Amino acid sequence: MEQRTYNQYCATARTLDLVGERWTLLLVRELLTGPKRFGDLQASLRGLGTGLLAARLKQLEREGLARKTTLPPPARTPAYALTEAGEELGPAILELARWGLTWAMGERRPDETFHPGWTVLGLRACFDPEAAAGLRAVYEFRIDDEVFHARVDDGTIEALHGPAQRPDATITISEEAFLGITGGGHSLARAIEEGAASASGDEEALRRLRDVFRLPTPRPRRAG
Repeated sequence: MEQRTYNQYCATARTLDLVGERWTLLLVRELLTGPKRFGDLQASLRGLGTGLLAARLKQLEREGLARKTTLPPPARTPAYALTEAGEELGPAILELARWGLTWAMGERRPDETFHPGWTVLGLRACFDPEAAAGLRAVYEFRIDDEVFHARVDDGTIEALHGPAQRPDATITISEEAFLGITGGGHSLARAIEEGAASASGDEEALRRLRDVFRLPTPRPRRAG
């Protein structure tokens, strides 16, 4: 498959030559949260065929943005991970996510898929370092069968798949209720009142949760 180019000596154009093809940035998004097996990527990116997925991964390898690796025991299976250059796309993708939360999200469309694991990156996009100043807490989130956690350390965050060893606060919520929150129409407090969510653990960590992970106010792209 021939790679298209803008043929412009410009940093933006050169970057888009590398990651501007359909599905490429979403592959980087998946790998930003850690190495993934081919099957994991296929499961998270429904609609991306096997052949095109293989082609996009080969392109990322060829351009020095991803590499083959082996997952640690007990898995010991082949996987893909980002290189240093690929990891440095993280801030740009987070800024795209923040822009999207303000200008593009709204309610979920009937034909749109959702994977709770995408929230791991979403936590980073919604994180407010100033609001997290002085806070040291580990939050564990459970959306249906998906479990992930965020370690907040005085204005910094590390968000990872899987359970936390010693969470200070645990938030359990159904996928439907979570989507109601991200769509801007509901709050965690309302979901708890309705029995669609629960929160337990350190009171200070729970009290600061809303400010530490703050969804931007959605705005219309057209005036009027």
